[in-house]
Amino acid sequence: MDPITASFLIGAGIKFFGGIMAGRAAKEAGRQEFERNEFNAKIAELQAGDAIQRGVDEQSKHRAQVRGLVGTQRAGYAAQNIDVGTGSAVDVQADAAFLGELDAQQIMANAEREAWGYDVQAADAHAQGLYALKNGNSAGNAAYVGAVANLITETTLYADKYKTSKTPKPPTRQSTSTPTTSRQFATGYQENP
Repeated sequence: MDPITASFLIGAGIKFFGGIMAGRAAKEAGRQEFERNEFNAKIAELQAGDAIQRGVDEQSKHRAQVRGLVGTQRAGYAAQNIDVGTGSAVDVQADAAFLGELDAQQIMANAEREAWGYDVQAADAHAQGLYALKNGNSAGNAAYVGAVANLITETTLYADKYKTSKTPKPPTRQSTSTPTTSRQFATGYQENP
C-alpha cells in the first residue's frame, strides 16, 4: 500500500471513529441527565408525601391541643360551679372547638400546598429528564450520520484525487519562456515532465 493511500485510510478512520465516539458520548450524556432528573423527581415525590404526612401529624396534634383547651375550660367552669352544658359556657367551648378546627383545616391546606409544589417539581424534573434523553439521542444520531457522511466525503475526495493523479496531464503552453528544444520551438508547447 502506498503512503498516500495509507495516510488517507488512517485519517478517514480516525475521523469516522471520532464521530462514532462523539455520538456515543452525546447519548451517554443524555442518559445521565435523564437519570439525574429522574432521581430529583423521586426526591420531590418523597418530599410531597412527607409534607402531607407532616400535615396530618400536625393537624392531629393541634386537634389534641384544642380538645385539651376545651377540657381545661370545662374544668374551670365546673370549679366555679357553672353548668358546663348550658349557656355561655357551652358557647365558649363551641367557639374554641370551632376555631381549633379551622386552624386544623388550615394546617392541612398548607401541607397540601407544600406537597403540590413538590409534585410540580417532580413533574418538571421528569419532563427535563425526558427532554435530555431525547436531545442526547438526537445529538448521538446526528454524530453517527456525520461520521458516515464524512467518511463518504473523504472517500470521494480521495477517489477524485487518485483518479486525477493517474490521468495524464495535457501539455501546457509556454508563454514567457524561450523554447529550448526544436519540438518546443516548432509547437510552442512544453510537455510536462
